[in-house]
Amino acid sequence: MHVRMMRKSARRGIVAALIASSLIVGGVAPVWASSHREAPRVAEDPAADNTDLYVFRSPDNPDMVSIIANFVPFENPANGPLFYKFSDDALYQITVFNNKGDTIVYEFKFTTKIRDDHTFRYNKDNGRIDSLTAKAFNNRQLYTVTRLKNGQDSVLGTDLPTPPVNIGPKSTPNYESLASQAISGLDDNIKAFAGQRDDPYFANDGAFYDLLNTPIPPGSKGPGTDAYAGFNVQTIAIQVPITQLVQSQNGVIPTNPSDPNSVIGVFASASRPRTRELKPGNGATNSGDNIQISRVGQPLVNALIIPLKDKDRWNQSNALDDGQFNIFYRNPLPADYVKTFLGVDTPSMPRNDLTKILLEGFSLNQVGINFSNRGPGPKQADLIRLNVAVPPKKPTDPGFNRLGLFRGDLAGFPNGRRPQDDVMDIMMQIFAGATPFSSDLNVPPNSMLSDGVDGNDLPFLDTFPFLGTPHPGAS
Repeated sequence: MHVRMMRKSARRGIVAALIASSLIVGGVAPVWASSHREAPRVAEDPAADNTDLYVFRSPDNPDMVSIIANFVPFENPANGPLFYKFSDDALYQITVFNNKGDTIVYEFKFTTKIRDDHTFRYNKDNGRIDSLTAKAFNNRQLYTVTRLKNGQDSVLGTDLPTPPVNIGPKSTPNYESLASQAISGLDDNIKAFAGQRDDPYFANDGAFYDLLNTPIPPGSKGPGTDAYAGFNVQTIAIQVPITQLVQSQNGVIPTNPSDPNSVIGVFASASRPRTRELKPGNGATNSGDNIQISRVGQPLVNALIIPLKDKDRWNQSNALDDGQFNIFYRNPLPADYVKTFLGVDTPSMPRNDLTKILLEGFSLNQVGINFSNRGPGPKQADLIRLNVAVPPKKPTDPGFNRLGLFRGDLAGFPNGRRPQDDVMDIMMQIFAGATPFSSDLNVPPNSMLSDGVDGNDLPFLDTFPFLGTPHPGAS
């Protein structure tokens, strides 16, 4: 493993800032989407648009934490001939904090290599792509993973392969075999994957765009329409030993869910160079420091809680400075919409419970529950917080609940976030006050609010990288 002091001023500035800091208004219905096209500027730059972030203790290996960051929303599987990919000009980052005071950043940089630019085809010579080294694999992307920890960086892997997109059964047969070949082992027992997957987010957005025009009454299950069914995303996934992420005694995984040292906080982001100069023909030159233009932590925050005028400012701000946005958590517009359109009572303003749940972390001390995901890092920051002392649960395990922590499954959202967690239903119930922090409203119908979409359109995998096989462009 190569360790060296950072040499780029842009990188040094980003990390120094992190360490030093240790819906829409105007009568329009809220955009009930995850972070898909949530802010005006990044909506015009989908390759740098964070959609969702997942952080959970790995059910396939409980000694590990899996972090999945998705980008490029609404990928039409048939949209060739270039299809979708990561941007070579963007810097993709996953940032982890712990209560020891560490800031750990995993950086992903991509390089596209085209073997033959005299053809329009993604797969050269009309050939099949049956391996990552196939001659027909014309449009390749390789990437480098670098870890930055408290002022020093380590290159964990270089020239790592991404799989091709899922063109169709004639061009990319046995697609999951191709995807499996793109799971890379890095230094320090870390795994990584980058490439196309099925979009795991599921929600009945169409009805909510139309002033919550849905025939589904509170408490009903299905049939809602999954607005994300049939679409793919670009996925960056990393699986890291728990003991590398938390303050650990003698390399032992924490087991006390009330211990603050068991908690990590995570957000993902994308940045671009400050200046891009277009030249005659097809040339362009980038210069200047990298500027963050997109980020995501908790689901639905920028989409629902941050008003339109502040969405781009939120995207470009440091997560450690999120106290400036607390007013929007304390007075959330979505709570009024839930009350108006669904006819349920909601807690009165200010909503200090939302600040705890989504911005600070919280503790629960009830019968049979002794849990905390408070911290890490600054008091208020948009992070997915995970208490790694809570054992993982598979969907087939007793006690697993797609509605997560507040419905008795401590391994589920908002303790981390798993792909199976129904964050749309959970967030509707949170806005309605159906949590332990509003016991008088933690009852039906508030505790049964649902959009009628209870799971993803495709099955998830049981092992890393967990997300389902991307939809093919042809069947």
